[in-house]
Amino acid sequence: MRNIRFVLAALALGGLGFSQLGSVSAFGAYREQAVKQFKLTNNRIGCTYCHVSADGGAPWNPFGQRLQNNLSGDISKALYETLAEKKDSDGDGYLDMLEVFAGSLPGNKDSAPLVTAAALAAAFEKAGGVDQYKP
Repeated sequence: MRNIRFVLAALALGGLGFSQLGSVSAFGAYREQAVKQFKLTNNRIGCTYCHVSADGGAPWNPFGQRLQNNLSGDISKALYETLAEKKDSDGDGYLDMLEVFAGSLPGNKDSAPLVTAAALAAAFEKAGGVDQYKP
């Protein structure tokens, strides 16, 4: 009941619109697909995985921009294709697919794996390489 009051109050004040409420659900579906497809251990993925702001929205970080360029309606395909490009979106010395595997943020150069790229690449290939992220 409290949540309903909050939403009604926000709507009355113009803080939230119906279209904004709908878009949150759509982006939540993208997040859930990434968690599932990237086999992330936690059940949530923050907006900063693809966006600059923790609240989402524009602008996108370098990984998010690459993902956005690959998005043609099928988020699972776009997620895989973005990793299969074998790029280092944030320029930290780790390919995006290695950062996903290690659990760091591929669009944030301040979030890098704690092992060398070579050691991580060997473990990544042993685990199935980029194909482990196929939809």
